[in-house]
Amino acid sequence: MKSRIASIMKAKSLDSSITGCQTFNLSELDLVSHLEFQLPINLRLGHLIERIVAELIRSSTKYKLLYENIQIIEDKKTIGEIDFIIQDENTKQCIHLELAYKFYLYDPSISVEPINNWIGPNRNDSLKEKLEKLKTKQFPILYHDCTATLLNTLAIHEVSQALCFLVSLFIPFDYQGIYHPVFQKAIKGYYINVETFKSLNSVDKTYYLPIKTEWGIDPTENETWTDFNDVVKYIYLSIKQKQSPLCWQKHKNSYLQFFIVWW
Repeated sequence: MKSRIASIMKAKSLDSSITGCQTFNLSELDLVSHLEFQLPINLRLGHLIERIVAELIRSSTKYKLLYENIQIIEDKKTIGEIDFIIQDENTKQCIHLELAYKFYLYDPSISVEPINNWIGPNRNDSLKEKLEKLKTKQFPILYHDCTATLLNTLAIHEVSQALCFLVSLFIPFDYQGIYHPVFQKAIKGYYINVETFKSLNSVDKTYYLPIKTEWGIDPTENETWTDFNDVVKYIYLSIKQKQSPLCWQKHKNSYLQFFIVWW
């Protein structure tokens, strides 16, 4: 789990120039560099990242974790969830902190507006949609009547709000685009189709297909590698199911990561 924790601490975040929200960087927690703690297994990626960030906040001397994963329920129906309420130990300011951990691919064919072109690997979500949901649903939930009742120890209207939006970005193979500097620093690799993947293979390249909960970990941390013939059958299966797998590649002493897309 050490490499999983390290990947979160090193992850690049989108700032307010992109999100339009107050930014919270994990570096503000002022943590020691080599933290270790136990994590539950069999969690989905999003829940795993939430648990890690909760542990990071607990390890901080600058912030106190007051609440995490608060379900807001009205008439027995969950209407939303608040990721974290944290408190600055010095100023005693409380912050409603929302967390996002996303993988987006840049499709320049979608729009002339670059912000519209960052989409999920399977084309079923996008950066623009996520930001819209945060602004119209996730942040406003703090001011719902049910929230005030549940968090009655807090002066809700004195709570500030911030976003920690961690991203790993992938661009088209051989695409010569110019990206906003905030996006540029978060680019981790590229994406290709299966035919291009086959054409780029050579006998001295080895591969690994990380499971979803390993996405974002540095490929240099991986110790299990296999050849093209072993991975290509799984890739074809994923493509048939309209799933775009992430692939790590080792070639001599260099490492790459890329998505192989079905679309």
